[in-house]
Amino acid sequence: MATGILGGTFDPVHNAHLAMARAALEALALERILWMPTGSPKYRAPARTPAHHRVAMLRLAIEGEPRYQIDERELAPGHSGYTVDTLKSLGFRPVLLLGGDQYAKLETWHCWREVLALAEIAVIARPGWPPTDGRARFVPMAPLAISASEIRARLASGEDVSAMVPAKVLDYIRQHNLYR
Repeated sequence: MATGILGGTFDPVHNAHLAMARAALEALALERILWMPTGSPKYRAPARTPAHHRVAMLRLAIEGEPRYQIDERELAPGHSGYTVDTLKSLGFRPVLLLGGDQYAKLETWHCWREVLALAEIAVIARPGWPPTDGRARFVPMAPLAISASEIRARLASGEDVSAMVPAKVLDYIRQHNLYR
C-alpha cells in the first residue's frame, strides 16, 4: 500500500496541512496518509500544546477522509523523536512528505542517509522553493500563506483565524481555551 507520512507538531493543524495531504495523495497516487504528530524530541523545544489536544484537533480535521489515519508512535514515552527511528519501526517503506524548507535541511538530520534508504522522499512546493534536486519527488501545490505560529499569535491577540483552520478545530480551540 503506497503510504505517505506527514509529520509535524500540528500545533494546531491547519488548512495548509490539509492541502499538503490532498496534493500528495493526488500527485503521488498514495492510498493513504499517516498523520504523525511529534512528541518531545531532545533536539528541539516541544510543542506548546499537550499531545492529547493536538491529536484531538487532528482527529477533527481529518474525520470523514478514509485515506487519513493518525499514528501516535512518536508521542510514546521514550521515543527518540528522530525520523530514522520512526521509519525503522514502521515495517514498510513509506513516502516521507516534506516541505521544501525541511528538505533543504535534510542533510543536518540525524542519520539522514539512512532516512533516504528507509523512505522515498517527496517534497511539497513552498513559496520561493524550486523543484527538487533529483533525490526526491516533487509535489506541486498552490502556495498557502498559513503557519501554526501565526495562528497561535492571532488567537492570542483575539484575531479571527476562521479562514486558516477547519471550523471544528476552531471550535475545539475555543472550547478548550487554547492559545490564549
